[in-house]
Amino acid sequence: MVVLDGTVANLALARLQDDLGLSDAGRNWVLTSYALAFGGLMLLGGRIGDAFGRKKMFIAGVSLFTVSSLLCGLAFNEATLVAARALQGTGAAIASPTAFALVATTFAPGPVRNQAIAVFAAMTGIGSIAGLIIGGALTEFSWRWIFLINVPIGIAIVALAVVALRETAHERLSLDIPGAVLATLGCTAIVFGISEGPEMGWASPAVIGSLIAGFALLGMFLAVERTADNPLLPFSLFKDRDRVATFIAIFFASAVIFCMAAYVALFVQDILGYSPLKAGLAFIPFAVGLGSAAFVSSKLAVHIQPRWLVVAGALIMVPGLLYGSTLDGTATYFGNLFVLVIGIGFGVGLAVVPLPLCAVAGVGPAEIGPLTAIAQVAQTLGGPLALSVVGAMATSRTLSLGGTNGAAVDMNPTELAALGEGYTFSLVGCAVCAVIAGIVALFIRFTPQQVAQAHEAQEAAQRG
Repeated sequence: MVVLDGTVANLALARLQDDLGLSDAGRNWVLTSYALAFGGLMLLGGRIGDAFGRKKMFIAGVSLFTVSSLLCGLAFNEATLVAARALQGTGAAIASPTAFALVATTFAPGPVRNQAIAVFAAMTGIGSIAGLIIGGALTEFSWRWIFLINVPIGIAIVALAVVALRETAHERLSLDIPGAVLATLGCTAIVFGISEGPEMGWASPAVIGSLIAGFALLGMFLAVERTADNPLLPFSLFKDRDRVATFIAIFFASAVIFCMAAYVALFVQDILGYSPLKAGLAFIPFAVGLGSAAFVSSKLAVHIQPRWLVVAGALIMVPGLLYGSTLDGTATYFGNLFVLVIGIGFGVGLAVVPLPLCAVAGVGPAEIGPLTAIAQVAQTLGGPLALSVVGAMATSRTLSLGGTNGAAVDMNPTELAALGEGYTFSLVGCAVCAVIAGIVALFIRFTPQQVAQAHEAQEAAQRG
């Protein structure tokens, strides 16, 4: 449910913009407000479970997620929807890390726990793809149902958690709340400045002020992390140049997926006239390509240096994304999009599989958990931060061609053509992210043997 809500809104963006009168920046905030809160507070969410009890915090996180889902479904304007989505992300940041910890503590070590962890991982993968299909299907009735459907599910989860889960032992920990708040607010301020720049004007005091404030807040965050008793971001984990390159590559690889999914969904609906359900089904080949490449990459990662798999993925993605940036309203699915979607999915799969293993290569079992968590944060924050830049590129392109801001249903043919140009131009930004991920990957020097050892150590840590 938590992963699903990261993608479920993609197919509803066009309807949301039409119904609530969202600006282009406000439309993107529907996605970024959730992802920023989720990624920015995820590390703190895991620590809260350790400090106060994972069962208790899991129930609290799911409850907050459920209530905020109801608020999303009842939203009546841009501000109420974006605020509710941020609350949703906060609930997810508490529930998600405690959920995984509960899986590890609820099931006995051995085959039973391994099977439970495999199911957990499968739900994560299924949720990201199902979000697109379920989102499209529910949006056919009303965009509100993509959020309201969480309410009965969330109530059922809380009721079952109260009965079925056991509370875990917890210890008194000093929580780095200032660090979590400063990091989240800093990222949010920067995203606001970049997102609103094309519409408000780059010289606007609000835009300049938010950018300055954002970088100042991130500077304060780094200062707090150096002196915190239990920092969210221990600097000792960043001494290895290969690992730093890995986190940067994860950041930009996730940015490609997040931004591409948002703008391709908008293009096929607003420009090609697809229904939300048809748009969701159009993404299935992407999942097929990604899954196929993930299987291939997982086998090759123990024989080939992981950087070459990431570079190969980038070399496949970039031409496909650049070709996609040339499409217009005359494009057809099987004539132009089908092979393109599969190909980009295959490139993404090649790139993203070895990177999480590189994040934990060559470290002891005690460091696997923190490094995995940081890799997840880089993956979660890469999308919304990149979308602010890519979204600004798309909006600026549309406006420069005589287009306008707002819902596609209200546009004349000239404005609609400009909107399509903006949507496809966003794929150039995605290609740039893929290029950066590929170049940075060249600095990752982990060997196939280290990756294989990391995989074994990760499995051992999960088995406890």
